Amino acid sequence: IWEDATEALVGALDELGWEYGTDEGGGAFYGPKIDLKIKDAIGRTWQCSTVQCDFNLPERFDLEYVSAEGTRERPIMVHRAIFGSIERFFGILIENSAGELPFWLAPTQLRLLPVTDAVVDYCKEVAAKATKMGLRVEVDRGSERLAKQIRNAEQGRIPVMAVVGVKEMEDRTLAVRSRKLGDLGSFAFEDLLDELKRCDDEAVEMTKMGEVAVKEEAPAASE
Repeated sequence: IWEDATEALVGALDELGWEYGTDEGGGAFYGPKIDLKIKDAIGRTWQCSTVQCDFNLPERFDLEYVSAEGTRERPIMVHRAIFGSIERFFGILIENSAGELPFWLAPTQLRLLPVTDAVVDYCKEVAAKATKMGLRVEVDRGSERLAKQIRNAEQGRIPVMAVVGVKEMEDRTLAVRSRKLGDLGSFAFEDLLDELKRCDDEAVEMTKMGEVAVKEEAPAASE
């Protein structure tokens, strides 16, 4: 049964077209497994995700099922750990990215930077709508000069910032700045939130307003 389980795991990898190596003798005592190993920032390899065939626990728990022929059979348990150790996974992710997480994964996706106290209520209105859409947004306290607010946001690895002055409040717009792309211009706040929501839902980065990077597996958009 060990050989059959190994062949099944190999067949799954072959069907996916993934490259893999064989670690002879590296399987756990309870059955063969697939390990996904990733490298940290200094090149060390760590096991994270794993899919394992387990012959041990069904026997220990005396698990049975009735087959189509009416006989009682012992099942094979397949269990998986998507991240392995969640702390290790995120530690490696943060190390490798130096905290520069993609928009859809960033703890704070958008920070609103009020130029004056007069626009704070407008910022809170925008933030409330963004939060209701499922976006993660903060309003800067506005106690620093604008240049310092922008610097703080960039040092905090905030992917998108929006400068809010009296003109933006009156026009119901936001002056958008991307950490990676710089100033993108002013846009109606509803349009910006829709764009950010799309990026978040599709797990892609915003390149410019009205255009987001397409996933490689997605069909090319028509001109």
